[in-house]
Amino acid sequence: MDQSGLLPRRSAHHLLMQITTEGRLMAELIAGGALAQLAPDDRARAQRLATDALRGLDRADRMLKPYLKKPPTDHVMNALRLGVIELVQGEAAHGVVNAYVELVARHKRSQTMKGLTNAVLRRIADEGPEGWAKRAVPLTPGWLRQPLVAAWGRDAVTGMEAAHFAGAPLDLTAKTDPQTLADALGGMVLPTGSVRLAQAGQVSGLAGYDTGDWWVQDAAAAVPVKLLGDVAGLRVLDLCAAPGGKTLQLAAGGADVIAVDLSEKRMTRLTENLARTGLSAKTVISDAFAFDESGFDAVLLDAPCSATGTIRRHPDLPYAKDGSEFGALIAQQEALIDHALTLLRPGGRLVYCTCSLLPDEGEVQVEEALIRHKDLTITAPALPGLDPAWTTEEGGLRLRPDYWADLGGMDGFYIAVLTKPA
Repeated sequence: MDQSGLLPRRSAHHLLMQITTEGRLMAELIAGGALAQLAPDDRARAQRLATDALRGLDRADRMLKPYLKKPPTDHVMNALRLGVIELVQGEAAHGVVNAYVELVARHKRSQTMKGLTNAVLRRIADEGPEGWAKRAVPLTPGWLRQPLVAAWGRDAVTGMEAAHFAGAPLDLTAKTDPQTLADALGGMVLPTGSVRLAQAGQVSGLAGYDTGDWWVQDAAAAVPVKLLGDVAGLRVLDLCAAPGGKTLQLAAGGADVIAVDLSEKRMTRLTENLARTGLSAKTVISDAFAFDESGFDAVLLDAPCSATGTIRRHPDLPYAKDGSEFGALIAQQEALIDHALTLLRPGGRLVYCTCSLLPDEGEVQVEEALIRHKDLTITAPALPGLDPAWTTEEGGLRLRPDYWADLGGMDGFYIAVLTKPA
């Protein structure tokens, strides 16, 4: 472990720079080895620091603004943001200020800004956690906030932002009995049957991990399979399956499952989880459109989407993305719905879902699918723990981060169950 703390801070700064200036996602950076050179403790510290900075970035910027006559370079601004986060979390001011002054001084183009860095961070240290607490909940970047406000209203978006800022507890899906798992891990069973842990620590160190008693899956992500009801004996296709939580649910429910995904790396992870949990499913690495086996009782289509519903766990997303790719995603979702319907037997069911907060990827997609396929029917969601108010006008289910606020929220999801005529 780096005793000076500079190595994890430099790595956290690198992550922020790549995310905010290059549009890279944190998961992609870490998978690519961005933290591989660090000792495990430093690796965890760097990721945690970068995540906290992204989660509070708007608030940090507002705290810095009075002390900056004009915005500094991205290199300096990201160093200041990280310094703010550490100082308001109660880290010793001397060590934090010195570390970020050194980080700025080491960069050829920002060497002249070390004095400003020192002065600004000392002012932030004077404000401390009390100054931080006075600031409002961080706002979502405008490119995303504007369409969310248009869709759900300002009050709802304010609630979502509070959920994003709070972050996400750890949700698990039990292979068998949720209550037994909750009792063993000191968690709680949520109204829809997922198990939630407020303080989890290292996931692989939790009881039941090695024996495959559970897998990590946000409570909202577990709902689509639950809406199929009893799947025992059914032939089910999980299209766009990786990383595989829904495949595991289907297999645990006794379905004959085929899981299809294009990503070999993500499918390897799915296969490993099947082995860990002792569950069985056939895995196929293929483009979804190239897969043409038909006659399924049900198809689960968790379509590629903006992932805007997952910001509580992935606060980098609104800073790495700008919405420019959403049009292509929406067109792909429409085509995937039409293709998935061809794979169903007569009377079979399609569960369409996206982890998106944008109606164009949810409600609108299904409204238009019902127009294109006039013989389709939609089944209103029925599951313990779902508020009837979450059922949408066209008959789908809308989940949002501001729901279950007293329980820790949930990911944003849209889900619809469509039935092909017999």
